[in-house]
Amino acid sequence: MKINWNSKYTTIAVYSFIVACASITFYLVASEIRAFQLKISQITSTLMPFIIGFVMAYLFNFILKFYEGRLLNLSALKTSKRKVKRGIGLVLTYCTVALFIYLFLIFVFPQLVSSIVGLANDIPTYISNITKIVNEFNSKYEIQEEYYNLLVDQWEKYKDSIIRFVTNLIPVLGNITKTVLSSIWNIVLGLIVSIYLLIDKERFFSLGKKITRALFSEERANRIIELSHRSNKIFGNFLSGKILDSTIIGILTFIILSIVKMPYTLLVSFIVGITNIIPFFGPFIGAIPSAIIIFFVSPIKSLWFLIIIFIIQQIDGNIIGPKILGDSLGISAFWILFSLLVAGKIFGFIGLVIGVPLFVFVYSIAKDIIENRLEKKGLPRETKEYME
Repeated sequence: MKINWNSKYTTIAVYSFIVACASITFYLVASEIRAFQLKISQITSTLMPFIIGFVMAYLFNFILKFYEGRLLNLSALKTSKRKVKRGIGLVLTYCTVALFIYLFLIFVFPQLVSSIVGLANDIPTYISNITKIVNEFNSKYEIQEEYYNLLVDQWEKYKDSIIRFVTNLIPVLGNITKTVLSSIWNIVLGLIVSIYLLIDKERFFSLGKKITRALFSEERANRIIELSHRSNKIFGNFLSGKILDSTIIGILTFIILSIVKMPYTLLVSFIVGITNIIPFFGPFIGAIPSAIIIFFVSPIKSLWFLIIIFIIQQIDGNIIGPKILGDSLGISAFWILFSLLVAGKIFGFIGLVIGVPLFVFVYSIAKDIIENRLEKKGLPRETKEYME
């Protein structure tokens, strides 16, 4: 018997079957959530070299594009075959990455570990000195007993938190090193995968387009391809720009703090540079713990540090950032805070990094849908038109 797929009841029956299957699948997953998580973990572990390779290829592609688009086009290789340029570009790209890793391991990492160990050893002395200052202040100005007890209780809580935080820095650093070393084989395989991906990246893009056009109608295929280009542009511009911007800010902070002889210069500059990747609130996230670290050595220097960071962030926000990142993210500070809180809660530090561009991508899709519906209804698209 021939099925009439255009029939209303056939369509309802198909959709009902799909909903029933989806409901059963959801129930089975929810009832066996631990087994499902274990299975997902096993699959992720198996695919980890490919995940690492894809991330490497995506990040290294920015360097490769720079060499192919700028350096090799200005040289005698401009008329060379694409494979020759790609080969030279890959060699330069991976040599650049290897150089950065080498410089970090030789110059930054040892001093970073030394600063953390020194801070952990010196914290008890700093806390003892601050306790003496509090006691001397109380004996000099004779604070009422109830206020003094409240001050001491709060200080004890902060003191325990600070000691816990600092003493946990060394195990955390050790766990990160252990994780990297235990995953060295996956990293090596990921490196090989990234090379293959970058060698023939145009072919992979073409294959993706081919599959998309085969599976979907022309209109939907064009929409999916357009969204793929949009997501790549949003994430690519944001990540490459933020990494470059944060590197510049970290180096600038290190130079200035070295000139004014701030304590724990490298550690503080590293924290400021890393947290600067987080948009909008990153400088505050990095400045507060750094100021506390410096406060233990010298409260006056801690105040000067906050002033210096404020000046650096003004330079970054008004000069360096716009030059590198171009236009703003196109969303308000409220949505930036929303995306950071939600993505950070779900994905941790990775969520803080990718949360904003991910929200911008979803926001752009929602904006397209809403504005298209308004246009069909003959209503204005601009938000200001709806303000009373």
